[in-house]
Parts: sequence; structure tokens; C-alpha cells
Amino acid sequence: MAARGHVQDPNDRRLRPIYDYLDNGNNKMAIQQAEKLLKKHKDLHCAKVLKAIGLQRTGRQEEAFVLAQEVAALEPTDDNSLQALTILYREMHRPELVTKLYEAAVKKVPNSEEYHSHLFMAYARVGEYKKMQQAGMALYKIVPKNPYYFWSVMSLIMQSISAQDENLSKTMFLPLAERMVEKMVKEDKMEAEAEVELYYMILERLGKHSEALEVVRGNLGEKLTSELQSRENKCMAMYKKLKKWPECNALSKKLLLENLDDWQFYLSYFDSIFYLIEDGWTPPSEGQMSLEGDLDYTIEQAVSFVEEQIETEAKISRSLRGPHLAKLELIRRLRQRGCNDEYKLGDPEELMFQYFIKFGDKPCCFTDLKLFTDLLSPSQHTTFINRLLGSLPLATPANGDLALPEDTKALQRHLCVIQISRLLGIYHKMDKPQKQEAVREMTARYRHGLSFGAGSLKTELQVSDYYCLIGAHMLLDLWLNGEEWAVWHCLTLLEEGLSNSPSHAQIKLLLVRIYCALGSFEPAMDLFASLDAKHIQYDTIGFLLTRFAGPLGQFLAASQACNATLRFFHSNQKDTSEYIIQAYKYGAFEKIPEFIEFRNRLNNSLHFAQVRTERMLLDLLLEADISSSLEDLIKSMSLSPEEDDIPWKTLTDNRDLTALFNWDPSDRVVLEEHKQQSLEEERIWLLIRSLTLRLVSGLANLSHSSDSKNSEKSAENGISSRIDIVRTLLIKLEEAVASGKKFLERKGMYPFIGPPPSRLRGFLNSGSCLCQMDILQLVNDIYELDTNGIDDTSALQEKIGIKLKSCQEHLKDLVNQCKGLLIDIQGGCCKTFPDSVENLVFFVETISIYQWVSSYFASVLRPLKSNLQKKKKKKKESTATPPVFTSYQEFNTVLRMLVSNMTDHIKDMEVSLTALKLEELSLDNVIFSEKEKKFTKLVMDKVQSGYLHSLQDIGELLKKRLETMKKLKI
Repeated sequence: MAARGHVQDPNDRRLRPIYDYLDNGNNKMAIQQAEKLLKKHKDLHCAKVLKAIGLQRTGRQEEAFVLAQEVAALEPTDDNSLQALTILYREMHRPELVTKLYEAAVKKVPNSEEYHSHLFMAYARVGEYKKMQQAGMALYKIVPKNPYYFWSVMSLIMQSISAQDENLSKTMFLPLAERMVEKMVKEDKMEAEAEVELYYMILERLGKHSEALEVVRGNLGEKLTSELQSRENKCMAMYKKLKKWPECNALSKKLLLENLDDWQFYLSYFDSIFYLIEDGWTPPSEGQMSLEGDLDYTIEQAVSFVEEQIETEAKISRSLRGPHLAKLELIRRLRQRGCNDEYKLGDPEELMFQYFIKFGDKPCCFTDLKLFTDLLSPSQHTTFINRLLGSLPLATPANGDLALPEDTKALQRHLCVIQISRLLGIYHKMDKPQKQEAVREMTARYRHGLSFGAGSLKTELQVSDYYCLIGAHMLLDLWLNGEEWAVWHCLTLLEEGLSNSPSHAQIKLLLVRIYCALGSFEPAMDLFASLDAKHIQYDTIGFLLTRFAGPLGQFLAASQACNATLRFFHSNQKDTSEYIIQAYKYGAFEKIPEFIEFRNRLNNSLHFAQVRTERMLLDLLLEADISSSLEDLIKSMSLSPEEDDIPWKTLTDNRDLTALFNWDPSDRVVLEEHKQQSLEEERIWLLIRSLTLRLVSGLANLSHSSDSKNSEKSAENGISSRIDIVRTLLIKLEEAVASGKKFLERKGMYPFIGPPPSRLRGFLNSGSCLCQMDILQLVNDIYELDTNGIDDTSALQEKIGIKLKSCQEHLKDLVNQCKGLLIDIQGGCCKTFPDSVENLVFFVETISIYQWVSSYFASVLRPLKSNLQKKKKKKKESTATPPVFTSYQEFNTVLRMLVSNMTDHIKDMEVSLTALKLEELSLDNVIFSEKEKKFTKLVMDKVQSGYLHSLQDIGELLKKRLETMKKLKI
């Protein structure tokens, strides 16, 4: 609300109770209080606006807007009214109205610094960069402060960024911005670091790297102090762009001598020295070697420098990792050039072993060594691991069991060895009994490690959690190789891990992935909710949940998952505007393009487009022709079949496909080709879903609301264009399906911890695609019948009859696909069939489309039947019923029969599923303790409950569809 400091104005005192009610969420009382005040003070505009805010927050948007416009029309200039209107327009998502508000205020009070700055920020919210530039200069003329001047300069940069013509950007906007800044430089008016940053940004974007370097190295560069090594980093960036490798090397060396643990400068040092070697650079005979001083330009010097860094590190009391890792990095680069051995830097195995001795008790040790395991030959893997194991301080108990660590540092060392072992593929080469034994070892070590975390807070992670995760990954290996018991054992272990570390995100994510892979969505939804995902995480990891939300049949939970995701995306526009405004206020100009790019990335997000499309299809599935008509629902969604609002050319894949930790060797991890393949698959599936949605909305537009035989009237009402849109969409859908089939012919597979496959394969293999294509193609024939009438269309009616029979047969095939088991118990072992749940959902979606087409067909046949009956009465003689009516009746009867049979089948599935005693199953002779049995029962119950709720949701929806079908008559 508006600021209310020292209240002197009596109006402020009168308004205070309304502000308090609004701040406390008591909107009804705020409205009442405003109405009372307005009865006494009709001209108190702010009270009217505050009443409008109360109305807006109670859902009475239209009344609120009318009140707001009444006040806005008066062009108020009092601060209270302006601020209240600004708040109201923001809540209405109408920021463009705020600009008009302050434009009027500025005209009335032309010398107000406050109103001019508010106008500038209002333009910033809507991205009116040209007007921002003008507003900034107008403000500077009134109050000549540097920040206002540079607001205008930044607005020019934003015009250059948003310009469609890059040539215009580099020839007009950026040069003008450069001249404006140069004017301030010449007049010696540059005051703040932000102004120098802005100058640097302009020169960099213009490609004037030499000039940018001069700015940073000169007097202006002395102002760059807010970030550590800001000046040096900018110099380094310019040296690289200008390919000034001597300066780059000298600066890197200088900075490393100041901080020998700064990894980024080791990389710059190595990059530059090898460029110098390739260029055959030699030092000048006189003067400095470079602007930054002396440098190294031979491999011998690089070797010597790294060795010196290691010697220096040895003399420091605190151990530093950088110099030791730099030596390994240099060995890698020399090997790539085929000249390692002659420089005698040492054996990588020995160096890595020494690194482990020095840093093995640190969690970072594994991630450091992971970068250099490719330096080991396959023959060295086992000896290296044995050597690491031999160095571990483990105590062997008297009973001869596992040698266990006595403290957390020893545990961390052993855990590091286990992680490296898995990374080198040692565990993958084991046979089944060895893997089972390894799992038992991981479990025992995990439980032993819990003793070190006794008494820790629930928010703290147990030091031995990675044993649990690695054991789970080993079990996943067995499961993916056909051992069904292993997935239950894996879930049991992970649930036990989660009970001891309730905040462990990795355990939760892996559980979500496995439960969804088994076809049980309910436990996955609960686990994802407990992750408390925030902001960008809805885009980066949200796909792990939303991919399975609808297809696993829990429609209410799917709606909640989609809504949570869409709330984030919809708030993105408003939130990013606020970030941009704050960046202007505090002079963080370099962040503004980043915020714009961030907003664009989210607006163009593949995940956003998928969730939005799936949410609308889900709404149609749950509501259309059940609680409201398809036409009304399509209208309320503002869906238009001719409009495709998905930015296909700029779609960005923001999924974090490496969110799940793994310790797999390089041939088993998620590769770039997997990411590209997954993106292609997701785009094809999104296109199919988007076209289906648009076809359904096109179907709703073909309602039988006018006399289609009257071609002039049809053209006038746009009916002919509507059918053309539907025909075009059908062709596009056929092409998309063909692309999907071609894609699946490649038979590519993703790693389990990588991207989950889309629903494309199930859609094509289940028969759902064939059914939907058949029934949607029938729409064109129905339209032709509607246009030409019953007379002289016997061939068309016959064609429709044949297609209806074909639709029935294909639907029966789909029904047979849905008759599979959910859980099969053989020999005491349990196997799940998640495809059965997905097929049921495909059946529900297909039946809904059948029903919508059938409803459209009925709307066409009713007036035709009515006209036929009138003719019969006039002629007073009986005529044969046209075959299209009989075909339609048969089709509808079969449709109802199939849906009725399916609801009965789902009931049977529920009964048989409830009767299963899953907790009594054996897991390949795995003997569980009582505590473990508790987690096994928990897992089984979760999966069983998830399946039951899916069946119940699907069954309920089918019942509603059946009731609607029974009402459908001609």
C-alpha cells in the first residue's frame, strides 16, 4: 500500500483504516469503510480507488475497473490516488494503464521529479524503450543527476537489443549511446562504477574491444571495485577477444602468483601459452614482454611454473587444490599434443593417488578427480582402486565382517573410492551375485555411517547418504537388466534413506523417477511437493513430474501439478519487470539484458508450452460436455483453431537433464545426442498435442448454428473458412504423426537417469493415434453432409457409414490394449505394467474426442431429420430412413457399450488390485529385517494406492462420459 508516515493531511487519517483492512486481507471491510467515507467526501478519489482494490481482490473485476477508470479520467495528481491506481492496475495485469496515468500527471505537474521517475519506471514495466529514453532525458533536464542521464543511455542499449535489424542497432542506437557517454567522459562527470560498466558494455557490444580495454585499464577502470577482480576479469575478456595472448598469459600468471588456487586463471594461463607456442611467439629484444609484464611462452616454462606453484603451496599452512589439479590439467593438454613423457611431470596415477591422500576426506575430492580419470588406461583402473583402498584407515572387526571407518573423515575417504570405482565401470562389470553382494555392502556401510549423524537435525543430510544412493543405482542396473525384484529392493532402500534424511533432494528425485516409471503417480506427487520447488526449478526439474501427471490417470493431481507450474510462468512477466526496475534504480545496468534474456527464455520454454497445452486438454477432458458444453469451454479458454501461439522457432529446452546424480562411466551417461534426440521427440509430441487441441476447438466452431446450404450466408459467417482451417489442421496432424513414426524407427534409448521418453511411442503403439485420426477425419465428411443435405448424397452417406465402422473396430482394438494387467505376480515376484495405466488414459482421451465428434454429428443430423419428417407428413407416405441415421445410431450404441464394458473392467481391476497382498512377496531370496520390512510394506502400499487412485479417477471420468453419451440423441 501507499506509504503512510507522519499523518498530517486529514485525508490521510481518514484513509488509514481502509489501508489497514486491505493490508490485513479484510477486503469486504475495506469496501464498506470506503463506501462510508465516500458518502461524506464524494471527491476523495483515493477512497474510490481503494474500494476498487477491495472489489478486485474479491473477484469483482469489472466493477473495480469501472471505478478505476472513473478516477483515471479525472487525471489525479495526488500521490495517494496515483499509488493506489498503480497497485490496482498491477493486480489487474494492466501495466500499460499506469503509463497513461503518469503521462497525465507529468503534463499537469511538469517539474515533478517523482512523477517523471514514476513515468520512466512505468515505461520500463511495459518495455517502451524509446519512451524510456525520452523520459530519462526529460527527467535529467529537470533534475540534472547522473543516474537519470544514464537511464536514458541504458534505454538506447535496450532499443539496440530489441531491434529486429542488427545493422540498425550497430549504426544508430549503440553509436548514439556511445556519444552520450563520451560527452560525460569529456566533461569529467563520470561518478559511479555503474556508469563505467555501462560504457564498457556499449563498447563491447559495438565490437570496440581495444577502446573497451583502454577504458578498463585507464582512470575510469579504477572505479570498478564492487566485485573482486572485476577490472582484471574485464581485461582478460578483452585480451582474449583481441587475441592478445602475451597480455593474457602475463595477467593470468600475475593473478596466480597472488592467488595460486584460482582455477579460472590456470585455464587462461594454459590456453594462452599454447596459443603462443602455436603462433611461434618470441619476446621483443627491448622493453617489456607485454603490457602486463613478463610471461611464459614455452612448455618448459609452464612446467616450471606449475612445479613452483606446488612448492609454494607446500609451504602454506592451508592445503590448496589448485596447483595439484593444474599439474594434471597440464598433463592432459600435453598428452593431447602427444608430448607428455619428455617433460617428466609424473605418472597421473601416482599424482591422483597423492591428491587422494591429501584431499580424500573432502567431499570435493571425487568431483575433482572425476575430471582426470580419463588419464588412466583401462588396465590401471583396478590397480588404482586397490591402491586407494589399501590407503584407507579402516578398522576390521574381530568377527571378520566389513572393515568400517572410525570417523567421518575415514568414511568420506572410503566413499570417494566407491564413487571412483563406479565411475571407472568396475561395478558395471560384475555379475549378478557380485552386484547383490555389493548392494549388501553399501547398505551395511550406509547404516553404520548413520551413527556419525545421530542427533543431527532433520534438515541435515547424513554423511553416509551416498552409500544409499550408490546402492540404489546398483539395484537399478539389475532392474534394467530384467531383475524385477531389484526395483522393489531399490525403493525400500531409498525410502529408508529418506526416513533418515528427510531433506535429501537427490533421494526424493530418484524416488519420483522410479515411482513414475512404475506407473504410480500419487507417491511421486507427494515427494515432489515435499521438495518445495521454487521459481526456476519448475522449469528445470518440473518435467520429472508433469511428464507423468496426466498419463498416469490422477487427473486432479495432474491439474494441481500443471497449475503450480503455470503460476510460475505467468508471474514471470510481472516479476522480471520488477527486477528490471530495481536494476535501473540501483545502477546494475549490466543485469538488465540478462533479465530480459531470462524472461524470453521462460516465455519460449518448451516445458511452458507443454504444460499449457496439456492443461487445456486436461480441462476439456474433465469438463467438456460434462459440466459445460465444448463450445462454452473453448470460448472461456479463448482458444482459436487458426492461432498457434507456440513459438516453434525459438523454443528453448530449459530442462536440467543432469539433475539426478550418477556415478556412471562416460558410455552410460546423458550425452548431448540424447538431449538433442529428446528435444526432437518432445517437439513432435507437443506438435501432435497442440494440433489435437486446435482441431477440437475447430470442431466446436463448426456448430450447426446457420443454414450451411446458403453459401453466401456461410461465407458471411465464416463457416467455409472454419472447415478450411480444420482441413489444414488435419493435414498438419497427419504430417506430425508421420514424423513421429519416422522418429521411432531410429529406436534410440535414453539412460534411465536421463530424459524420460515422451508419450509418443505409447500413442502410436496403443492404437489411440489411429482411432483419433479416423474420427477427426470424419469431421470433413460430416461437414459435407451438412452442406449438401440428405438428398443425392448416398455415396457420401455410405462413405460415412464405412468410416464409422472402421472407427468402431479401431476403438475395439484400443480396448483390448487396455485389458492388460497392472501388476503380475509370478513365483512370488512382482512385475508392474505402467503402460496399462497410460493406455487407459489414451482410451479416455480417445473416447472424449469420439464423443465430441459424435455430438457435432448429432447437431448436423437433428435438423436433417426434422426436415425429413416434415416432408413425410406433407407427402403422407413412408420413405426409407437414410442409411446415415442408422449408421450413426449403431455407432453410438457401440460407443456406449464399449465405455460401459471398460468401466466394468476397471471395477474388476480395482477389486483384484485391492485383494493383492504385495507386502508378502519375496524379493529374489532377499532376507529383510523387521525394520526393512516396514519400508518394503510402505513402498508396496504406495504403489498399490497410486494404482487404485488412478483407476478410480479414470473410472469416475468414464462414468461421466457414459452419462453424457446416453443423453446424446437425434
